[in-house]
Amino acid sequence: MTKTNNFPAGWDEARVQDLVRQYETQTDEEAIAEDEAAFEDGGQTVMVIPTGLVPAVRGLLAQYETSSDSSLSSE
Repeated sequence: MTKTNNFPAGWDEARVQDLVRQYETQTDEEAIAEDEAAFEDGGQTVMVIPTGLVPAVRGLLAQYETSSDSSLSSE
């Protein structure tokens, strides 16, 4: 049986390998700086949610990304 890889739009094997290489060669200092930069981004929120809610949250994010309706924007 042949394994089929399904990549998101715009992704392919080369892009995945580049990303793997980036994180495998990243120093601890670079990883920390990347994490800190993500937390400092005022346009995003980081939170812990129960694992069981992940599919629902992903669904909401997909709706938000495809919707031109701003009713899902932050309050």
